[in-house]
Amino acid sequence: MLEAVSVATITILAVISPGADFAMVTRNSMVLSRRAGLLTAVGISLGVLVHVAYSMAGIGLLISQSILLFNVIKLAGAAYLVYLGFTMLRTKKADPVQSADPAVPLSDFAALRTGFLTNALNPKTTLFVVSLFTQVISPSTPMATQLGYGAFMSLAHLAWFVLVACLFSSAAARRFVVSCRHVIERGIGGVLVALGLGLAASSIERA
Repeated sequence: MLEAVSVATITILAVISPGADFAMVTRNSMVLSRRAGLLTAVGISLGVLVHVAYSMAGIGLLISQSILLFNVIKLAGAAYLVYLGFTMLRTKKADPVQSADPAVPLSDFAALRTGFLTNALNPKTTLFVVSLFTQVISPSTPMATQLGYGAFMSLAHLAWFVLVACLFSSAAARRFVVSCRHVIERGIGGVLVALGLGLAASSIERA
């Protein structure tokens, strides 16, 4: 019982803490559409399952014990965040005469992929899931229970980011975006670049 409570508490705290996942769902919901935000949330929840899978397979233990391997993962995640960030920083101010709707077309698959890659390459989620499976969840815990924990982690991410997507795609949020989409894009882009550079710097320091 204590193990389940610990997993649930740590998961909820990790999910609601701001990071790259939050930035991407917020951006896609406000700037693009509610559908894009929801699909990004689904992609994030699928990305969590990648971390759960390798943690249950024992690779998570290897990652937790190898600074080099973890730094490689962090650098890959940092590169992706910097790429996304610079893409947003290049956003130009829209001409209000040409269009009252600043939404940029994005396919359903692209939105899903963005969420998936943002989470699957997110060292924060790697550390969170690996820590749970190596420090909190006992090796003697039945496989079915471990699968249940993994499902809970994924669903918790889905529930939270669906809520975020709905809030940031509200009519009020969309009206706000119309006049300053480029500012929001650049702001979120700057955050992602800062996160990516921070991860890269910490990886180099530990190398």
